Amino acid sequence: MTETAKTVVTVINPNTSQATTDMMAAIARRTLRSEDGYEVHGRTVAEGPAMLVDEEVLRAAAPQVVRAAELALAGPDGARIGAFVVSAFGDPGVEELRARTDVPVVGIAEAAMAEAAASGRRFGIATTTPGLADAISARVAHLGWSGQYTGIRLTPGDPVQLAASPEEMREALAEAVETCITKDGAEAVIIGGGPLGEAAESLRDRFPVPVIGPIPAACRAVRDVLARG
Repeated sequence: MTETAKTVVTVINPNTSQATTDMMAAIARRTLRSEDGYEVHGRTVAEGPAMLVDEEVLRAAAPQVVRAAELALAGPDGARIGAFVVSAFGDPGVEELRARTDVPVVGIAEAAMAEAAASGRRFGIATTTPGLADAISARVAHLGWSGQYTGIRLTPGDPVQLAASPEEMREALAEAVETCITKDGAEAVIIGGGPLGEAAESLRDRFPVPVIGPIPAACRAVRDVLARG
């Protein structure tokens, strides 16, 4: 008996770190499981920094995301691609890619915000990149969640240096989450960044409110979209 071909979900990393891509894909596979008929592929953009830390590089990532998706669609597994996940918190290239393909495209920021805001919850965002704070707030407004948004809390120090020390980054994010809850009144907190995926996983059950990892949220959104056909 021939095995049924699995639906491919391609996770596009708009950062150029292959190690980050591998981490993102591994997290995605915990939600989009092989035994449920999914096959997760990670794809790294060809050009750009190892980590998006300001609005200029976020904007520059958009055409790179589109190009990465086009290459994936033209590849040997292109016909099996059921969805794309754009795994940077500013959702670079999401709208542009949707205009070019009928394949569903989910941005991790939009998915995480929709999940955090469910049932009218007020939500905050904890992240490491002050250079993206304005872009993140603009994304909140663009998606229509400003009325439930309690604000952004940032970790101190250089985000690239912090990323090189996972334990330090986790604890710094934990402090930011705590502030979102106790000072801002957040009823859910998003860890704002694809490269922060493992930290988000480790903080998920540490607080009395939901702490939402954007990659699993995007994968749940993909699962829902594909289930609706």
